[in-house]
Amino acid sequence: MTSQRTRQRLIERLEAEGVSNLEVLDVMATTPRHIFLDEALSHRAYEDTALPIGFGQTLSQPYIVARMTETLLGAAGKIDSVLEIGTGSGYQTAILAQLIKDVYSVERIKPLQDKARQRLHQLGLRNVFLRHADGGFGWPEEKQFDAIISTAAPRTMPKELLKQLAPNGALVIPVGDKEQVLTLVVREGDSDDFHTTELEPVRFVPLLSGVTR
Repeated sequence: MTSQRTRQRLIERLEAEGVSNLEVLDVMATTPRHIFLDEALSHRAYEDTALPIGFGQTLSQPYIVARMTETLLGAAGKIDSVLEIGTGSGYQTAILAQLIKDVYSVERIKPLQDKARQRLHQLGLRNVFLRHADGGFGWPEEKQFDAIISTAAPRTMPKELLKQLAPNGALVIPVGDKEQVLTLVVREGDSDDFHTTELEPVRFVPLLSGVTR
């Protein structure tokens, strides 16, 4: 179930669903999604579905990972740095790390972060910086980011994340409670104006405050 042919069938499904960025498709074709799951679920790794990773969290559906990644790459200007809210299993992190120079990822659940760190090390990805913190506050001590991506849904748009967008930067985030919408926000130059586009209905775990050790 982890063969290259199985992975290729997933890529064909993503293309059929409208994912067209060839760099994103190539990275997803070569990234071993099964290592981001517990062994009992690894045989389902290349299904186009979300899967549990413990602590009430999920590994996002491959289509959503691809859709969010290509949206981010297409909307922002030159991306040297990206902030990820919610490291989770580390799969989305790994995809970003193969496409963007520096990836900063925040996770509130320490055991998930520890596993993700091991997996990213296993893949030889050295351009990822991990932080155990409340994701709603982003990483304000670091800098502004060319792009921000969130794998958890706040009820309303977090102002702290908007402040951390660099000029012409893009944020891709699910927003809402019972009904969530994947949303793209682009900062217009270095102004305080943001252009918002609603993309499609989605279902993510909620963005919670606080940390877990």
